[in-house]
Amino acid sequence: MTGINLTRRTGQAIRTMLVPASLLALGIVPVVAGLVRLTNLITGEASAADARFFENPLPVTLHMLAVTPNSLFGALQFAPALQRRAWHRALGMALVPLGVLAALTGLWMANFYPWPAGDGEAVYVMRLIVGTAMTLSIVRGIVSLLRREYGARGAWMLRGYALGMGAGTQVLTHLPWFIFVGGRPGEGSRAIMMGLAWIINAVLAEYVIRTRFATHVSAKSGRLRPVLLSTT
Repeated sequence: MTGINLTRRTGQAIRTMLVPASLLALGIVPVVAGLVRLTNLITGEASAADARFFENPLPVTLHMLAVTPNSLFGALQFAPALQRRAWHRALGMALVPLGVLAALTGLWMANFYPWPAGDGEAVYVMRLIVGTAMTLSIVRGIVSLLRREYGARGAWMLRGYALGMGAGTQVLTHLPWFIFVGGRPGEGSRAIMMGLAWIINAVLAEYVIRTRFATHVSAKSGRLRPVLLSTT
């Protein structure tokens, strides 16, 4: 029986770490690519595709400095073993301004930098929608925290984080194109693959919210409201 219990505990530990490990893997490719881009800008060796950042490198620099810790440390927030530690909440609060900065600099880049090759009006509109939705989600999370609505806070922060991780999922949605088609996708194909990544993340976030939430009667209002079961 001891061996069976040990096997069960090991399996449970693997399952609980699967989500943060997957998020770390999802974020590592765009993070590394962004750091390489940032290094090339600093050394003056940027590629032709990144030359559009030379005139005003500050927004893209701030964007990468915010996206990197927000993506990697944000993934650790989903590790159940770490959620019980004191630094979990402190790290969560530190990630709030990073998420807002990532979203706002992303909006600035979409509006004021020249569009990269392959981007068109559809991708531009999607960037505006996603950046705005990410910002509003984080703000809603802060408001919920101030109201001590911890379940709602967790839900809104998860929505914002999911949208911010779109760059990682876009690597996966573009991969079949480069494997089976090859070459640079056109504006229409690129818009579909970019949009699909954000949709996947948004749907997964809503799935997690609805499967991990329970109905709770508010002691103050007597109304039903969602509470994130794992919130500490």
